[in-house]
Amino acid sequence: MRVREATTDDVASVRAVAEASWERDYADLLTRDTVAAGVNDWYDEATLADLVTDERTPVYVAETESAGADSGRGDIAAFAHGYVDGETGHVLRLYVHPDERRSGVGRRVLDATVAALSARGSERVEATVLAANEQGRAFYEAQGFEEAGAAETTIGGETFPECRYRLDDP
Repeated sequence: MRVREATTDDVASVRAVAEASWERDYADLLTRDTVAAGVNDWYDEATLADLVTDERTPVYVAETESAGADSGRGDIAAFAHGYVDGETGHVLRLYVHPDERRSGVGRRVLDATVAALSARGSERVEATVLAANEQGRAFYEAQGFEEAGAAETTIGGETFPECRYRLDDP
């Protein structure tokens, strides 16, 4: 497994990981149309290309030996996207392809993202996850993040509750 900074060549694979994750994780919460709208809003290829070339927004990807052309999703098994706001780093998105979960790839891409945020001056890191995403919530808690409040996000014109997590002294 290799974790590295994303490039514009990774954009389609990152989008595919996001779409597969949303379809699996939110099947009981979001309609197929809402999933499509959310993926299109959040993972538009032009927006992703801008993010991976912006040094203020670290985007990391993880490749595994099992990922590749035969998997139908490119070579990316997971990705994370963050940014720094003052002394706080934010993990905006972190998704692991459903076929790669529980392999350690999520932890590795999170560690790289947290390190990049720390290198950019973050004294703490916050992450948000949909409140209904129990697996995502458990992931952050297992990585030492503590629940720090609530937030909301809009997906496909609908508002959904989120949980905010915080990691001090990353």
